Amino acid sequence: MGGQLSINDSVHVVIVGGGFGGIEAAQQLKHYGVPFMLIDPLDAFHHNVAALRASVQSGFAQQTFIPYKETFGLSFLRGRVIQVDTTAQVVVLDNGKEVRYSHLILCTGTDGSFPGKCSAVDSYQKAVQQYEDIVREIQTSDSVIVIGGGVTGVEMAAELKTEYPKKKVILIHSHENLADPELLLSVRDQAKNILLEKGVELILGQKVSNLKELEFNVTRKGTVIKTDKNEQITVDLAICCTGNKINSGAYRASLGGCMAENGALKVNEHLQVEGFDNIYAVGDCANVNEPKMAYHAGLHAKVASTNIINMLSGKSLTSYHTGNLTMVVAMGRDDGVGQFNGWQIPRFMVAIGKSRGLFVSKSWKLMGQTPPN
Repeated sequence: MGGQLSINDSVHVVIVGGGFGGIEAAQQLKHYGVPFMLIDPLDAFHHNVAALRASVQSGFAQQTFIPYKETFGLSFLRGRVIQVDTTAQVVVLDNGKEVRYSHLILCTGTDGSFPGKCSAVDSYQKAVQQYEDIVREIQTSDSVIVIGGGVTGVEMAAELKTEYPKKKVILIHSHENLADPELLLSVRDQAKNILLEKGVELILGQKVSNLKELEFNVTRKGTVIKTDKNEQITVDLAICCTGNKINSGAYRASLGGCMAENGALKVNEHLQVEGFDNIYAVGDCANVNEPKMAYHAGLHAKVASTNIINMLSGKSLTSYHTGNLTMVVAMGRDDGVGQFNGWQIPRFMVAIGKSRGLFVSKSWKLMGQTPPN
């Protein structure tokens, strides 16, 4: 494929969600001259792969937000989609505005705890301030507990101990093994060993029992963390890295019959939502059996946008196939673990490939903008 397509006036693609999948799809459609509207509640793309670095390093957050308007102009609309009307083929925003679609790409992603996720604000400048605020809270704390030992929790604990080696950092996890269960056990063990090398205290196989009583991301000296094994830990600051949920609010009412139990949409091999040839789901909200990662969202988006282009040009659809797992986990700016195509990667390669820059420059390049100095 190449060049602009000949498109009639009825074609208008709506992309709901401007995360990694959303911007990849938008750029693909833009390249081929397909009319589209990218809709997101925030005014800037958040490169949340680097969110945890932004929460420990002052001044870094500004590099992780890339304004949509500068890239997409009038093809970007700020707002929150609250309904998809599949009969009228419109999406409805929280302000009552309706946007017509001929094709729809749902990239609603997941919502979760700050600082891993940032969805409680509507402007990126407020979001940047949120990250600067947590940096200050961390700096004034002598002890920090990270709740949750999945990939986010592991990365958070490593960032804290790398940036502030003299602080007491504790990670508590309800399971014995850390990081993503789909990673090789040797990779998960390596992540555990790096945390121990850095001086992170690990409490494994225990669940926090007073989670709902805790105040997160704010220094509260004497905060008591209770566990289901009757342990008590006193810290200055608690950071939660659990509880991510798929954002299904935009489509739950109209596409509930196509949803899996976790809120993701059931899709076929072309990433079309069950029962609809003009609605696609990509990234976290697609019920594809693989870990939820920015990398996968980008791959999904390419398939979905390519299939829309193929439909418009009378070509056959392309399929998405999961492969052997590739995942890299940053362990602070100087270390990391991971695997490529099912094989373990040396730590130094992860450090060079991901941990130093966290792919921030890649997103600025995709958005066609220059990062701030």
